Amino acid sequence: MKKLLTILAFLGVLTFGASQTFAQSADTTQAATEQPAPVEEVTTTEVPAEETAEEEQGFHQAIKDKFIEGGSSFMWPILICLILGLAVSIERIITLNLATTNTNKLLSRIEDALAKGGIEAAKDVTKNTKGPVASIFTQGLMRSSEGIDMVEKSIVSYGGVEMARLERGLIWISLFISLGPMLGFFGTVIGMVQAFDAIEAAGDISPQVVAGGMKVALITTVGGLIVGMVLQILYNYLVSKIDSLVNSMEDASITLVDILVKHKLSK
Repeated sequence: MKKLLTILAFLGVLTFGASQTFAQSADTTQAATEQPAPVEEVTTTEVPAEETAEEEQGFHQAIKDKFIEGGSSFMWPILICLILGLAVSIERIITLNLATTNTNKLLSRIEDALAKGGIEAAKDVTKNTKGPVASIFTQGLMRSSEGIDMVEKSIVSYGGVEMARLERGLIWISLFISLGPMLGFFGTVIGMVQAFDAIEAAGDISPQVVAGGMKVALITTVGGLIVGMVLQILYNYLVSKIDSLVNSMEDASITLVDILVKHKLSK
């Protein structure tokens, strides 16, 4: 519940900020069209820092203008897909990084605890360690009195539960990866329809008649593809991170079983 509230708050801030920014951009663009700026002479002595600031401002302004030209009814859904996808991806990245555990160090502590205090001491070590690997170890140690076979079954069963928790949220990222380009292509189709409607109304196929609809079509396509590419990169990173954690859990679980066998034989 806390994660959901955090994501919703994050989305609210981003959406409010974006709406304010684009509203200001629309006012600026309208004022510029109504009252053109006077032409000033360009001096040869300009500060490089000021040039860089002007270039950045021009780049940001160009993006805002293209967003407005693409049509709010098409660009806002694409932007919302990007915001939601980034929010889920950032939450998953933070969660997976926090779930990473130094398995070699943890196994060494468990082995020392078994040698000094037995199973109960080892369970104290795993319970005080965060992460899916420690949780799996705790479940295995709780079944150690029932035999090694039961320990292995418990580790495998609870490992599936932890793997499902690691993969939680990926389905939503996959949805936004598909939905972003689809919305862009939907805007493309609508833009083409608008272009043909304009041709039909004007009875002419001149570039000025077609330009409006074609501009909407191309801008929405670009926006949808950008959303898909950005989220796809994050999705692949998350999948590779989960695979790394799962492989680490499997290797550590095998080592834990070997340590428990060694501990029982040493008694």
